[in-house]
Amino acid sequence: MDISPVRRLALLCRKITNSLAWIAPLLTRLVIGLGLHITGDGKLKNLDRVTSFFGSLGIPFPHANAIFVALLEFVGGLCLILGLGTRFFAFLLSCSLLVAVLTADRADFVKKIPADLTDVTSFVYLMFLIWLVLYGAGVVSVDYLIARRLKLDGPRDNGSIS
Repeated sequence: MDISPVRRLALLCRKITNSLAWIAPLLTRLVIGLGLHITGDGKLKNLDRVTSFFGSLGIPFPHANAIFVALLEFVGGLCLILGLGTRFFAFLLSCSLLVAVLTADRADFVKKIPADLTDVTSFVYLMFLIWLVLYGAGVVSVDYLIARRLKLDGPRDNGSIS
């Protein structure tokens, strides 16, 4: 049976994009992880200012929360870069960024709806983190190596090399 040129081109494009799909979760983890690690480092170095800021937002236990968020961003960012505990850390960081959107960035978030939401950094990070929670770290990650070692199911269409 003869395959039409359009179908052949579509199959070729699909094969190429499937073989490159591993790049999306890797780049997402690297960019978001590095950004969060750097902000966590900045918060750790300026805990007094972060504590004051959290207090001004009405966040309970501002000093304890400042330490928690700073450490979460610092360690979670590193883990995202490595692809270690990706879904776990992406979930925790998503919760933290949801609080940021609803408190520190609320005015910008409301003002930017719907056209300029990409101007609200915490919202953009939140969207990428949710994607990582749902799709995982991909094949270029410590998570993938652990899953292979434990003989767990590999990733489903989220960057697997076919």
